[in-house]
Amino acid sequence: MTGNFFNLYSHRFARVAVGVPRCKVADPAFNAAQTMALARDAVAQGAALVAFPELGLSAYTCDDLFHQAALLDGCERALAVIVEASRDLPAALVVGLPLRVNHALFNCAVVVAQGRILGVVPKTYLPNYGEFYEARQFTSGDCTVARHIDLAGQRAPFGASMLFDVSDVPGLRFHVEICEDVWVPIPPSCFAALAGATVLVNLSASNIVVGKSGYRHQLVGQQSARCLAAYLYTSAGRGESSTDLAWDGQAIIYENGELLAESERFLDDSHLIVADVDLERLSHERMRQTTFGQSVLRHQAETERFQVVSFELGLAFDQALPLQREVERFPYVPADRRRRDQRCNEVYNIQVQALVQRLSAIDMDKVVIGVSGGLDSTHALLVCAKAMDRLGLPRSHIIAATMPGFATSGRTLQQARALMRLIGCTTLEIDIRPSCEQMLKDIGHPYAQGQDVYDITFENVQAGERTSHLFRLANFHNAIVIGTGDLSELALGWCTYGVGDHMSHYNVNASVPKTLIAHLVRWVAETGTVEGDGSQVLLDILATEISPELVPGKSDGGAPAQRTEQFIGPYELQDFNLYYILRYGFAPAKVAFLALAAWQDREKGEWPEEAHVARNQYELAAIKRNLGIFVHRFFKTSQFKRSCVPNAPKVGSGGSLSPRGDWRAPSDSEKAVWEADLANVPETGPDA
Repeated sequence: MTGNFFNLYSHRFARVAVGVPRCKVADPAFNAAQTMALARDAVAQGAALVAFPELGLSAYTCDDLFHQAALLDGCERALAVIVEASRDLPAALVVGLPLRVNHALFNCAVVVAQGRILGVVPKTYLPNYGEFYEARQFTSGDCTVARHIDLAGQRAPFGASMLFDVSDVPGLRFHVEICEDVWVPIPPSCFAALAGATVLVNLSASNIVVGKSGYRHQLVGQQSARCLAAYLYTSAGRGESSTDLAWDGQAIIYENGELLAESERFLDDSHLIVADVDLERLSHERMRQTTFGQSVLRHQAETERFQVVSFELGLAFDQALPLQREVERFPYVPADRRRRDQRCNEVYNIQVQALVQRLSAIDMDKVVIGVSGGLDSTHALLVCAKAMDRLGLPRSHIIAATMPGFATSGRTLQQARALMRLIGCTTLEIDIRPSCEQMLKDIGHPYAQGQDVYDITFENVQAGERTSHLFRLANFHNAIVIGTGDLSELALGWCTYGVGDHMSHYNVNASVPKTLIAHLVRWVAETGTVEGDGSQVLLDILATEISPELVPGKSDGGAPAQRTEQFIGPYELQDFNLYYILRYGFAPAKVAFLALAAWQDREKGEWPEEAHVARNQYELAAIKRNLGIFVHRFFKTSQFKRSCVPNAPKVGSGGSLSPRGDWRAPSDSEKAVWEADLANVPETGPDA
């Protein structure tokens, strides 16, 4: 991290903008004034790059007026005004206009920054079908030998194969193409991305017809995803000629297939959209997806044609510039109700299908599972029940055991009993205290002599006894043990190694984080897929505070004596940390910056009731403290447990921690570099 922690550019974000000025046909002076008004607005918001529509200085619908010298001269004068006005703006502007080069007319995008013309990009593909007649007025950029042109008193590079590199914004390298260029089978931006462009800019006019807006989304979204890039798309709006066409002024910004911003359409006035692009995320995705590098080599002849134009913008990184991009508090759980239900349905079915396949492959028809009355075992039992239904087997083939110990509460025990009755499985209740007492006596533990010593040995004796019982039950019933521990617990090492909850024959939950497990259980409850009073049983379990219930003691106002999240931090924060560290490899300072953006006050903390998300607000000190817990446990103390986990299905792109899948790491690594980066995080916010 460099610069001010509270400045988005310090964390390899770049603020970009797409403007749609109101225009007048064949009035370059008016159009230039509208363009600069939007440019100043974008710069005031901190944008480093602003894109405007195709042929925006002339308007797109000039038709044969494009061959009138007065109009072409007027466009060049308007460009000169923009170049001069840009001198005090720390941003790159991309504007469109017709330009004469070597006795031909080209549809061009001009990149301007701080009084300089950095490059001129001609349109490559000219549509000449349907309502388009561009080949009547313009020449393709492929049809020129010019490499530089004189324009507005400056000498500028000319050609379609140019990349513009903002050297003081690491990772911001952009390419420009024009309208039809992205509609062809292999857009020029494909090769630009392979040559290193992280941001792709499209200056479009694009009249509107029914259904075209949705297709633009598909086109731009897919191009950004395929190129692992951000894509800025702008089209013409109010003011273009309506002789035979209509214009909706749609502006879109995508990042790797994800929509960041979109303008309202059919507006009367000039309008602007702004978004914060995560350049580090794009770089990480290209590094991680090694086939991207293979594609670079395969298309080396195309990528070597690109010329890089480097320049600085002189952006101020020492001032606070908060992230405007919405960062979801629960990256594993969509906030939107419809998407969340789809996610839960798919995850649930992945888990069920995987268990069905495992049982079929090993020719077994019974499973053994420990049921605590808590979240993880509840969801795993629901998965087992659905798997038995899919296999056409009675649920009595699920041998479910609840095993109360020294600190098991009446609440969780009753919830376990109610849940097992609800499922209709074979139910066992095994009091593990006698066997634990014998073990404690055999090893000479002080508890066996009547002392109130509740150390890690005391806790793990209980965890080990439960697991030992489960495996022997599996032997006895010719079954396999189903693991219930989740992804969050594996990340934090919150499991008893070996003969403990770390071990099973097959774990259906191992790549499902705690926050998603909670929503899966709620989803089952709310969709009415359980009979009788089943929904209320599940909701009661959801309302139970998370605890291992291994240490006896007085409860606090009904809360358990052991409170997991007081020890390892709130799962909602730790799952957030896990997602961005595991999925994108972000350093702690950036994760903290994102967490601050996600967990800061939003509309005074008011969240839709149906989202079922916590309304907690975390200050920066709490974010840093809990991230420190995560860094210590994830990088220093817990990998040896993850190096030998049982088989389990991967369920999401957020990753798993299996050494045979997403995560291969040494069991004896150090945490120093992550803690050093975490030290860059302040204790208080910018206004403290």
